[in-house]
Amino acid sequence: MTSQPSGEITATPAQRIGWTILILITLYVCYFSHLGVIGFVGPDEPRYAWIARDMAESGDWVTPRLYGKPWFEKPPLLYWGGAIFFKLFGSSAPPEVAARLPSAISALLATLALAWLAWRTYGEECARWLLLLLPTSVGMIGFSHAAATDMPFAGMFTAAMVCAAVAIGMVTTTENTPILPRTPWLALILFGCFLGLAVLAKGPAAIILSGAAVFFWAIFTKRWRDAFRLLHPAAIASFCLTALPWYILCARRNPDFFRIFIIEHNFRRYLTPEFQHMQPFWFYIPILLIAFLPWIATMIWSASRGFRTRGHHCLTSFLLAWSLFSILFFSISRSKLPGYILPAIPAIGLLLARGVQSLGPIRIKSFRVCAAIGSLFFAITSLLLFQIGRLTSPGSHLNAKAGTAYALLALSFSFANLFLIFARSNRAHGSAISLPPLAALPMVAATLFAPYFVWSSFQYDPSGQTLGNTIRRQTAVADDLFVGNMNRGKHYGLNFYLHREVPDWDPDHPRVGYLLLRNRNCAGIVPAPYVCSADPAFFEESGEYLYKVSSPASPARLGGRREVK
Repeated sequence: MTSQPSGEITATPAQRIGWTILILITLYVCYFSHLGVIGFVGPDEPRYAWIARDMAESGDWVTPRLYGKPWFEKPPLLYWGGAIFFKLFGSSAPPEVAARLPSAISALLATLALAWLAWRTYGEECARWLLLLLPTSVGMIGFSHAAATDMPFAGMFTAAMVCAAVAIGMVTTTENTPILPRTPWLALILFGCFLGLAVLAKGPAAIILSGAAVFFWAIFTKRWRDAFRLLHPAAIASFCLTALPWYILCARRNPDFFRIFIIEHNFRRYLTPEFQHMQPFWFYIPILLIAFLPWIATMIWSASRGFRTRGHHCLTSFLLAWSLFSILFFSISRSKLPGYILPAIPAIGLLLARGVQSLGPIRIKSFRVCAAIGSLFFAITSLLLFQIGRLTSPGSHLNAKAGTAYALLALSFSFANLFLIFARSNRAHGSAISLPPLAALPMVAATLFAPYFVWSSFQYDPSGQTLGNTIRRQTAVADDLFVGNMNRGKHYGLNFYLHREVPDWDPDHPRVGYLLLRNRNCAGIVPAPYVCSADPAFFEESGEYLYKVSSPASPARLGGRREVK
């Protein structure tokens, strides 16, 4: 029998069917829709996708290779997932879908694992809140659509921490006794397995985060004996069998692996500003607020009001230790990127769901006021964004539709908060709360219209997809191409879509060929006696100019300036 917290009313079969349909639609739309809405952006996505495709093509699943050379910045879990989908889909699906599916699946795993934990401890209502609030948050939607290691790491780490919660006895029955026997073999084995997968996703940081979270939880609750249960031989063996084989094989084949991966890309990245991602200590506070859009007002309300634990204080302490240490650990780091904080977001999401689920008649009024303030704030923001976009679009580098797009997105945030005002508390029991299904629908709708929001944000395609597809149709250009002052993320994307490394233009060693630049001026870039075409071709959708570089002995022109679509 499924246990429920005392006093909670379970849903009727018809209500459960309705909730199931709504939740399935929300999970699919927020995590799996429009995975190929845009080409690979930024410096990481195209490189990770290249490595995954190379694994699928070469059959070497041990050594990650970028442009034919070993590349040890990250472990292989994301590459393995992408390579599997590259093999399964072949050319029948866009490469963006194959490369991003591991992140979407990892987001789904994290959400379902936490929903199960919420259901077995806090009840059905808390699980429903989590399944609608967490997937519709901006952070989970965004990172589930990125071919990056952050979401696979967060997904495997979250699953490991859920298994840890079961192994140390936090999941209880109505009699407040553990649901598993004295030695929870399955939970311990799965804990070691998922922790090993997290180490394969991003590195040994997973061990530090999990160990410290359990350590501080043991300090708060004084349950040291339960905490040491995670060091059971079954958990250690499962971890070693999952994580160590790749590390050993890769080190045997590549003698410099540990120096590059452990020393340079773990210790130096954390302890030094060598990788040029320096940010202030408080950097992750605004990042968390952005990640939990549109539920910022609800999150602030939950934090200010506290949480009713109702016999589950140990789990709440565990979630707090998990989330707060993750934030602190990455705040201390000298190198900070927004995705680093992702392991803390699922835990905070469950704390948020628990705080709202614990509403009673006394707190419902303050909750509604907070939701109303959030709705009003986003409505005003929507009007301001529309006006700013209308006034600045003629001279802006953004798409002329950007102001309208952002205004509509803020309006969807406003409606999401507006529908929360109609939440109802259960006056008979003072614990359960009914979540209006409409609260999740504005974010589902916004995700369905993601192509409009994405493409309205850019004047030109920020990826190398459009540029690569255009150049690939011109064989003569593709065979002898150089890149000038191009954004490095777009350059990596161009490499991926052309399926070869396009070299940078070297003014000290010029060559005859074609040159891509962001501006219509090659003076100072092409040294004498070489000359470049006076009227370059212009790629309208990507915003680059293409020059023909020739020697004095064989001058050449492109035949007048023209736009290439």
